[in-house]
Parts: sequence; structure tokens; C-alpha cells
Amino acid sequence: MTSASPFTRRTLAIVAGSAVFTLALAGCSAGGSNDASTSTGEAIIVGTTDKVTTLDPAGSYDNGSFAVMNQVFPFLMNTPYGSPDVEPDIAESAEFTAPTEYTVKLKEGLTFANGHALTSSDVKFSFDRDLAIADPNGPSSLLYNLDSVDAPDDLTVVFNLKSPDDQVFPQILSSPAGPIVDEEVFSADSITSDADIVAGKAFAGQYTIASYDFNNLISYEPFADYKGVLPPAESPINAKYYADSSNLKLDVQEGNIDVAFRSLSATDVDDLSSNDKVKVYDGPGGEIRYITFNFDTQPFGATTPDADAAKATAVRQAVADLIDRQEIADQVYKGTYTPLYSFVPAGLTGATEVLKETYGDGSGGPSVEKATSTLAAAGITTPIELNLQYSPDHYGPSSGDEYALIKSQLETSGLFTVNLQSTEWVQYAKDRTADLYPAYQLGWFPDYSDADNYLTPFFLKENFLANHYDNPEVNDLILQQASTADPAARTALIEEIQAKVAADLSTVPYLQGAQVAVAGTDVSGITLDASFKFRYAPLTKG
Repeated sequence: MTSASPFTRRTLAIVAGSAVFTLALAGCSAGGSNDASTSTGEAIIVGTTDKVTTLDPAGSYDNGSFAVMNQVFPFLMNTPYGSPDVEPDIAESAEFTAPTEYTVKLKEGLTFANGHALTSSDVKFSFDRDLAIADPNGPSSLLYNLDSVDAPDDLTVVFNLKSPDDQVFPQILSSPAGPIVDEEVFSADSITSDADIVAGKAFAGQYTIASYDFNNLISYEPFADYKGVLPPAESPINAKYYADSSNLKLDVQEGNIDVAFRSLSATDVDDLSSNDKVKVYDGPGGEIRYITFNFDTQPFGATTPDADAAKATAVRQAVADLIDRQEIADQVYKGTYTPLYSFVPAGLTGATEVLKETYGDGSGGPSVEKATSTLAAAGITTPIELNLQYSPDHYGPSSGDEYALIKSQLETSGLFTVNLQSTEWVQYAKDRTADLYPAYQLGWFPDYSDADNYLTPFFLKENFLANHYDNPEVNDLILQQASTADPAARTALIEEIQAKVAADLSTVPYLQGAQVAVAGTDVSGITLDASFKFRYAPLTKG
């Protein structure tokens, strides 16, 4: 999750040449009154295996944490149900008032759940602290084009941008960098604890948090004074966290919970689809899976005893030659994921299949012969020892099978000896930015539905991966595409960026997935759309 870049002057951001998505929208109105009112209905139980890193928006940039933030924090811009495009949320209006000035007017009478007034000062504070803290696991990289924030009066916020005509900045205001926090509760220069946030009732989204047991149970209550673009919450929610997806599956099929969202195994989803007690929902997914290489610590990396940039590149290219995406999709995920041969997923404007053409057999399959030739040409003695890390709890229960198969694919070639290790996500998120993993698993859940969100976070010099990748030409092209208003010209730049990144292989993408939720037949309001955000507010039961 991440990004930043430059956009045409418009009141709202419309993604240039935005892709067409199929929406799975069940029992949910796309509109609704904004007259907030608390519900006295029965609490709905939502189960997940996603983990929360921290409730502080400055300190987390992961799907589990953002899933909570989407329920409880206000945003200046947001995506209404059924749309990938943003509209003012707690903002009354938002527009470019100059090429490098994006001006937001807040609605009057905004408050946090603790009674504190929500003003432009809180907005400025929220973005200033993101940039000041710059946590390695936070979303500050999304704000690379933000120079400063002004708050000339209580209702006016002016974002001063470094580059003009930022095509994506309005979307970034709805991203993990966008939650507005209470300056009377949050620290200006350090991560605020979950306990302090909950005790301070520093919420102004559709929900507040009534009780909080870290990665065990969160109880949400509708927030009566939410004044955003989304409909008010219908019911209280209890979010239950599972260490094991098999227990998640058992509880949803037995009716012990009402909804299961992230992450059931492909086998479990297939089994539940024939169970008449539940209904399986699916929707468009921008999720991708990829292997990340640390350019310092990978074989022949910059800080290794035998550092050699050309040999390091050859190692990455050989991995790309050997990965069998179709086998992983079929054998591990039974078609709930599909092969991905691009850095930008299929369906988004500018996506190419450059990896299919460049690596393996040229048609999407692996090639031991090609990998052997690549390594031999670089003068590399095989087998190469590769330390490969994955998280068993963050990307679903099939990660173990997924990476066991990748290990097998690499080792069967005779070109690699893979030391496969796993670490649970809370520690994994810290270790990967501390250069502890030469090569490792990551997944991506998009902040917004635009190709930029698959380029800026990964391939700018200051990127979320923190893997020491630095290609000045790629960096400049990413900045250029973000400020190019002409759709055809911008698409051409996005394609060029992918070709150059494919030669470097900072990452090797290999799978693209869909959103899947399972709910009891008495539950309605499941909304899986191109916003890629799962919201609790539309859920009703009975």
C-alpha cells in the first residue's frame, strides 16, 4: 500500500483511462442518508486472519491495520461503495487552486468521538507527523510529492506539492497516508500506542472502537456524528482474529461467526461454496504476490563479500526464468489466483506482460535452459545458495505450500539451494526493513486503482520496500507519468517503466488474486468492489 505523484487540476481525481471492473455488490445500496444514528441491532461477528501492526496510521502500511483504519478514522477523500474513484468525505470540497496547490474545505461542525473539534489544524498535524516520523513500516513514501501543508483557517487546508498537476494526489488522500488523527491524542513525533488511541477515543469514521484486545477481538460501535460521504453504520461489529484459517472456516460454516474475510485457503473456499448455510462472495482484486530482493544482501549484493552487480542481476533473472506461475496458481490456489506477468496487474490501464516475453520460455512457462545460460554468461558457479523468507500468517494459510513449491521449482533446476524460513508478520515487518532477508515474500493490496500504485511504492529511490533499489531513470519516469495529463502519453510512460524495471527485477511478481468473503445466509451488505476496501458499515443481519 503506498504512492505519490503529480495530477491535472480537477475538483476530483478521475484516474486516467481507469480500468473497468466487475463489481460483486450484494444487499448494499451505493447511497444512503448521512444522518448518523447508532444502531441497537445485534452485533455482527467478522472473522479474519489478518493481523494489526498498529492503529497509528503513521506506523503501519499493511492490509490488516488499514482494514481497521477504514472503519474508524475520517478521510478527506474516500471511495463510495461501488466505485474506484474518490469523492470528498469529511471535506466539503477539494480542488486544485494552482498547479502545485490542492485546497480542501472541511465540513462544518466535525468532531472526534471524544468531543474534540476536528479542524484544519488536525489535518495539517496528521500529514506533518507522517512525514516527520517517516516510520519504515509506515505510509510516508506515499507523500513524496507533498512539500508542506497550510491551515489558513479552521476549515481550509492547502497542500503544497513539489511537482505540478499531480494526477494521483486526491487518491492518496483516501489511502493509508490519509487518515486524519486527533492532535490532542497523538504524538507529533513518535508512534502513539494502541492503548492511548483507544482510551483517547480519537475516532471520527463510521465506527468507534468500544473495546480492543490486540489481534484477538475488536468491538466497534457506530459513530453517531460521522459526517462523511459514506452511509452511516448499521450495526455494532465484533472483529475476531484467528491464528489459523482452518478455525476461521470452521466457525463461519458452523455459524459461530457471521462473516469470514481474509484469508481462507482455496480448498476451504471451494468446500464452502457447496455449503447451503453460507454464501461465497467474490469481487475484483488488485492483490498481487511477489518476491522482493534486497540489493544489499542478496547473493552478490552490494554489502556481501563477493559483491558484483552484474552477477546479482543474473541471480534475479534466473529466479524469474524458473518460476512456474501457472503451477502455483493451479496447485496451491486452485484458480483463486491467476499468473501475473506484469508489475501492474491485468485490468489496469498500462499493464503489460513484459515478464512473460522476457523470461522463462517466452510464453509464460519456466526455462531451466534459459536460467542456466543467464548464470553461465555471468560467470556464476552453481548451485547458488539463496535465503528465502516468507510469512505464514499474513498472506493466508497457503503461504507455506506456495513457498515450498517455489523452493522446489528453484532447486529442481539444480541451479539453486534454497534455505526457506518463515517468520510471523509482526516480527517479519520489522526484520525485512532491517536488511535481514536477502529475498522474501510480499503481497500488495492497492491503496487505489491506478497503475501508479504499483510503481511509486516499489521503484522510486525512497520506496516502501526499503530494498536499496535505485534507478534514476526509472525514478524520473515515475515522476513524469504522475504529472502527465494526456491518457495515451501517460500509458506509454507506464509501459516504458515496466520494461525498465523488468530488466532490473527489484521484484518478481507472480500471482494476482481476487477478493473473497464468506457469510451466513442471513447476512447482507457484503460489498466487494474496485475500491478494494472491505467496510463493515453496510453489514446487516436477519
